[in-house]
Amino acid sequence: MANLHDMTLTELGAGLSARKFSSREIVDALLARIAKADKKLHAFTEVYAKEARALADAADTARSSGFPLGPLHGLPVVYKDLCDIKGRVGTGGSRMWEKRIATETSATVERLTAAGMVPLGKAHMVEFAFGGWGTNPLMGAPWNPWDLKTHRVPGGSSSGTGAAVAARLAPAGIGSDTGGSVRIPAAFNGLVGLKVTFGRISLHGTMLLSWTLDSIGPMARSVEDCALMLNALAGPDPRDPTTLDQPLEDFAAAIRGGTIEGLRIALPDADQLPEFMDPAVIQAWQSAARTFESLGATVEAVRLPEWFFEMQRGAGTISTSELFSLHRKWIEDKSKAIGDGVRARALLGKAFVPGAYAEELRNMKLRRVEFNEWMRPYDALLVPTVAVPAIPVSEVDELSPIPGYLTRPGNYLGLCGLAMPSGFSGGLPLGVQILGKPYAERDVLRIGKAFQDATDFNRRVPDLKELGL
Repeated sequence: MANLHDMTLTELGAGLSARKFSSREIVDALLARIAKADKKLHAFTEVYAKEARALADAADTARSSGFPLGPLHGLPVVYKDLCDIKGRVGTGGSRMWEKRIATETSATVERLTAAGMVPLGKAHMVEFAFGGWGTNPLMGAPWNPWDLKTHRVPGGSSSGTGAAVAARLAPAGIGSDTGGSVRIPAAFNGLVGLKVTFGRISLHGTMLLSWTLDSIGPMARSVEDCALMLNALAGPDPRDPTTLDQPLEDFAAAIRGGTIEGLRIALPDADQLPEFMDPAVIQAWQSAARTFESLGATVEAVRLPEWFFEMQRGAGTISTSELFSLHRKWIEDKSKAIGDGVRARALLGKAFVPGAYAEELRNMKLRRVEFNEWMRPYDALLVPTVAVPAIPVSEVDELSPIPGYLTRPGNYLGLCGLAMPSGFSGGLPLGVQILGKPYAERDVLRIGKAFQDATDFNRRVPDLKELGL
């Protein structure tokens, strides 16, 4: 039997059902691992050790009753520190809020708790979720576990979740994605990360960056695990009206025993990608396309609309404008403990010409209609996730477009997307993203599962012997 920390949620759930081990044993194993590793990795803002053990014991008691339990019951999870929990500290990645006590519980925590999941703690993030590299000068940047010699970026803004799940400190976690903040850390850490359609998962009780583009998403080490978590998270919530019109679906069922034979996957011309693409990323992306062809999918060479990547600027205009609106009181007060980089970028929201924000919202609606028509013949669009492998923190340029350049268009266009590990370069993970039409999570999960089954990239493990693991 594999070590408990190496198992996915799906494997752990099967082991619990077969009475091979208990929820308490899983939690104890992970807490011991966190105690050894997190001083170096800096993934957690707070560890709920006492609470996790108590909830694990309760889960074991429930299981001993013999009554049927859900597939996530008794399994651990880590939350990005923008999912509020009433009565507990919620920082939103800001030193300014290091003692802020939440007054309500996020819908995400409510639903996963109702499904029986055990919270191991809260994870670090980029301040206000506003950044793709994963840095945080005041709270500290988590350490990408794939290189213990050099402090490399973990990806943002869901930096702590990415590092924790990759380092096997938790089997799965929650991130959020406004311009790539689930998919970017998934790429840098060799994980599977699901960016859902806006309105799939309630944002009630979640600290917002952009009320137009924000989405919550699962981050895990298998496609099955993302599907299981989405089953628990997706659904209408009257406290968030954007969720009320979504179709109700079983995402886990969609990936069981399926085939992708005959599906049409669009593959853009490489010359449409930005000039700063790392050759290894391009090679891994093209290799992934060949894998899909070998699985029976039709991979079609296409030209993206010429404006496709220009939309990353439009997404930035919207998110920056809305961030400034939400946090103007703090951003303009230089006595508040806010990182210089985040403050400078947030202040750009004040500098946009009058009407720029409203005009961009109108452009976004028009582009969505146009792209939906372009996408009509295809089941998915395959593009790299991030243009480069994880770089050293010391080399980060906070104004660089690189981290979100390939991911922001998905948010702007209202698409869903699954980030998958697709290779390695110099020991560092590389990734692709499978972008699907709005509310087509079943399709991208099905396609991702086929790729996962044909490769072993999601099974690769960072070497943490230096940390005694």
